[in-house]
Amino acid sequence: MISGTLLAESLRTGAQVQVPGLRLTRVERQDVSDFVRDPEPAIRTFLEFEADDVVADELAQSLAGALLSEGGWYADFTVADEHVVVFAGAVFRYRRGDQAGRARAVEHARAAGVADPAEHLGADRFRNM
Repeated sequence: MISGTLLAESLRTGAQVQVPGLRLTRVERQDVSDFVRDPEPAIRTFLEFEADDVVADELAQSLAGALLSEGGWYADFTVADEHVVVFAGAVFRYRRGDQAGRARAVEHARAAGVADPAEHLGADRFRNM
């Protein structure tokens, strides 16, 4: 079962993420002003979702086409024992514990502008990654 999180603010205007069987499980607005830098929005909308494993690749590609390329935005989800991290135009999929795979995602995150990517992609900052 796929389980993941997407920030509504990370989507390009007009972008759509349409994947058969994708289910929204929770919507929550949070003040994250203690964790963000200007000009990032201090109030964020967390969209938690789930889907069957068979749509993992389609979901990753749909997210890669929908995310903003500026500002270090990403979405992520787990599928079985793998972590999938998606940026605009880029997908990183690696097994839990695969340090080389994680390092590639962290390197891309840093280049994309994610503040402290090792923390984002290695800790339970917003959910179990």
